[in-house]
Amino acid sequence: MILRRGAAAAAFLAACVAVLQVGDSIGVIPQTPVSAVVEAQVPFGMSTGSDHEFFLTHKQMIPIGRRSIRVPILMYHYIRAAPSMYRDRLGWNLTVTPADFQTQMGWLAAHGYHPVDFNDLRAYFGGRAPLPSKPVVITFDDGYQDLYTTAYPILLSHNFKAVAYIVTSFVGRSRYVTTDEVVEMDRHGIEIASHTVDHADLARTSTYWATFQLSTSRAWLQNLVKHSVVDFAFPSGQFNAMAVSALQATGYDTGVTEIPGTVHSRADRYTWTRVRVGGGEVLSDFISNLGTPEPAIDVSVVTTDPKGATTSPG
Repeated sequence: MILRRGAAAAAFLAACVAVLQVGDSIGVIPQTPVSAVVEAQVPFGMSTGSDHEFFLTHKQMIPIGRRSIRVPILMYHYIRAAPSMYRDRLGWNLTVTPADFQTQMGWLAAHGYHPVDFNDLRAYFGGRAPLPSKPVVITFDDGYQDLYTTAYPILLSHNFKAVAYIVTSFVGRSRYVTTDEVVEMDRHGIEIASHTVDHADLARTSTYWATFQLSTSRAWLQNLVKHSVVDFAFPSGQFNAMAVSALQATGYDTGVTEIPGTVHSRADRYTWTRVRVGGGEVLSDFISNLGTPEPAIDVSVVTTDPKGATTSPG
C-alpha cells in the first residue's frame, strides 16, 4: 500500500522522529499491531522540504538485551569427495561432500537463515546491534585447501559469512590454504581466527606452551590480515581451566569447543558449543541438529534506499 505524499507522510515522520536519523538508512521502528502493517517494502511519501522518498521494509530481528540466545555454530572440516571409510576412517568422519555442502547452504538460504560471524555476536552481546532472525555461524577448522577451492565459492554464491580457524604453521603446505588465499578470504566475508601454531592439544601441555601457541598464532595472523584476531577454536575440542585462562590472558575474546549445543551467552564465550557436521548425515538430520531458532520480533525499517535497508549483519 502507498500512503499519500505530503501531510500524511509528514505526520508519520513526526511520530517517528525519536527513532530516525539522517542518512540512507534512517531508523528501526518496533512493529505494533496497527491497521497499516507493512508486509513488504513500499514507498510512503516525501519528507517536507526534502527530495528523499521514504520506504518501509518489514523485517524480523532478535532484539538487543537477551542474556543468552540460540545460535547454532556449525563445525566443518573437509569439503571434498569422501575418502574410503576403511582406508581413512578419520578423514571420512571429517568430510562433507561438495554436493552435500551445497545442499545444506541452499537449504539455509531458502529457509531464512542468516550467517553471522563472531564480530556480529560481539556487537549483539555488547548492546550495539540486533541480530537477524535465524542467525547461524558457519565455521571451518584447520584451513584445508578445499576451504578456499570448494567451500569459499559456494559461500560467496549465497553471500554468506563464515569463520575459518587457521593452524598457522600449516599455511602454505600441501593440502592447506596459502597466505594469499587467507588474505583474500578475509577481505570477502570469511573471518579469520586462530587454531594454534601446530594443532596443539592445549589440555595436555604446560601453561608456558599453551601461552606460546596462543600468542604466536594470534600475532602471525594479525600480521597477515592487518587487523585484530580475537577468536579461537580448541584443537580437537580439548581444553581445561588452564587453557581457558591462557586464552583470556593472550587477548582472545571467544573460544569454541566440540561440545554439542546451540545456546550461548557472553558469560560462557570461552567455551562455546558447536554443532558438528561430520558428513554423511541426511538433510533432515542436518536440519534437526540446528535446533529451535531463537524467537525474533517484527520490525519496520525506514529507509531512503528503494532496495531496502540492510539492518541485519548477515
